[in-house]
Amino acid sequence: MTWTVDEQLALTATEAVTAIQQGRLAATDYVATLLARAAALSMLNALTALNMEGALDAAKRIDALSAADKARLPLAGLPVVIKDNINTVGLQTSAATPALENFIPSCNAPSVQRLVDAGAIVLGKANMHELAFGITSTNLASHAGPVRNPYDPSLIPGGSSGGTAAAIAARIAPAGLGTDTGGSTRIPAALTGTAGFRPSVGDGGPARRYHDPRAVVPISRTRDTVGPMARTVADIALLDGVVTGDTTLPAVSLAGLRIGLPAPLWEGLERALESVARAAVAQLKAAGVVFVEFDMPGLIELNDKVSSPVALHEPVDDVPAWLVANDAPGKTGVDIAARIACPDVRSAYDAIIADVFASQYDAAMHTWRPQLQHLYDATFNTHHIDAVLFPTTILAAVPIDELNGSSTVTIDGGDTLDEMAAFLRNTDPASNAGIPGLSLPAGVTQDGRPVGIELDGPTGSDRRLLAIGIAFEQVLGSLAPPAL
Repeated sequence: MTWTVDEQLALTATEAVTAIQQGRLAATDYVATLLARAAALSMLNALTALNMEGALDAAKRIDALSAADKARLPLAGLPVVIKDNINTVGLQTSAATPALENFIPSCNAPSVQRLVDAGAIVLGKANMHELAFGITSTNLASHAGPVRNPYDPSLIPGGSSGGTAAAIAARIAPAGLGTDTGGSTRIPAALTGTAGFRPSVGDGGPARRYHDPRAVVPISRTRDTVGPMARTVADIALLDGVVTGDTTLPAVSLAGLRIGLPAPLWEGLERALESVARAAVAQLKAAGVVFVEFDMPGLIELNDKVSSPVALHEPVDDVPAWLVANDAPGKTGVDIAARIACPDVRSAYDAIIADVFASQYDAAMHTWRPQLQHLYDATFNTHHIDAVLFPTTILAAVPIDELNGSSTVTIDGGDTLDEMAAFLRNTDPASNAGIPGLSLPAGVTQDGRPVGIELDGPTGSDRRLLAIGIAFEQVLGSLAPPAL
C-alpha cells in the first residue's frame, strides 16, 4: 500500500502501530516522513535535537522483523519525542539550559527504555521551558528558541512540556513523553489541542505509577513525574500501559456516570474559554453523564501552602543529587544557576539557592499536604463521584514574551496576574495531592485557540480515568489539525 504524506501525518499512534504491524506501512517510510516534517516546521522550535540517523536505523530494524515479531511489539515502529529533561542514551539531555547543553546520558530513563523495548523509536528531544521552571516554554537559551503554538505561532504552547505538545499538535510525532510537576503535561496539552496525562504519584511510595529515579533533571522528588502525551486519550492509554505493564481498561458507560464540578476551579475564567468548556459539559450531559456541582472550601488556600515550599525547597537537594548520579556537568545548583538564560527561571533559582522556603517545608509536607489529600478523598467519597472535571487552564494561549520568558496576563480586562500562577491555578492542586490528572481537548475559542478540560481522579484510579477520558473524547471529538 502506498501512503501519501497527509495520510501518514494523520495517523494516531495506535493507527500507526497497527499499520506497521500488519505490514501496510514501512517504519522507515513513516520515520522519514516525520523527520522531513520536523525539518519543514523547524520554526516552531518544538525540538532541541533530531535523532535522524538513529531513528532511521531503528526503523530499518523494525521493518526487518517478521510479522509475528512485530505483533509482539505493542509499539512497533512508533516514533516518539522525549522531553529534553528526560535521560536518553546517545542524545542530549539539556533541560534547555546552557550548563547542560552538551550532556549526553549513558542510559535511558526507565520510562523511555520501556517504550523502546516495546518497539518505539526516539525521533528527537523536545524543547521545553528552561529547567522545567515555567509554563510558557519560551526558551531563551542560545541553542534553542521559544516553542511556538502550532495553532498560532505568536502564542505560547504552554509548558513546561511545550515542545512535546507542539510536536504532537503539528504532526511531527504522534506521541511522546513530557514531565509534570505542577501542570507541565496538562497545560501544554490544553493550549495545543492535544491530550496530556499526569499519572498517580501519591506520597511517592507504592502509589507512584512511573518510577524514574535520578533519570529526569528534577524540580521536586515529591511532585515530579514523567507522563505520556498524544493526540488522543486512547494513545495515552497505549503508552501508559507499556510503561506500567497495566494494560487493562475498565468498561465505562456514560449513562449515569457521576462527575464532579468543583466550584473553585470554575471561577475567574476567561469568557471565551468558559463558553467552550460549558458547551463540552452540555454535550457530555446529553450523552448521559451526571454532573454534581459542589464547593471545595479551602482548596486554593491549602494548595498555596504546599506548592512553593515544596517546589522551591526540594531542588536544593534534588538537583545536585541528579548531577552527581548522572556524572553531569556541574555538581551544585549554583553551577547550573550561573548560566541560566531565562530571567523568570533565574528568579526562581535565586529563591532556591537562598532556600527561602526551608522554614515552611515541614508544615507543607506534614500538615497542609495531608489536609489537601484528605479534602480530595472526602470530595470523591462524599459525592460518590469517579472524577472531577474543570477547565485545565483559566485562560487560553496568550502571546509569547520573548524578552522575559514569562510575564503577566489579564483576563477579560481584569486585574494583572502573574502568568505562571494564572496558568497553574487549576492543575497545581492535583499535583500536590498526588492524584492523577488528564487533560483532553474540549474545542476552540471563536478566535481559534484550543481549550482543554481536565479530569482528576482518586490516587490509583489511572486506568479508569483514562477509560473515562476515552469515552469523553468519543463524544467531544478531536480538533482539526493546525493550518501549517
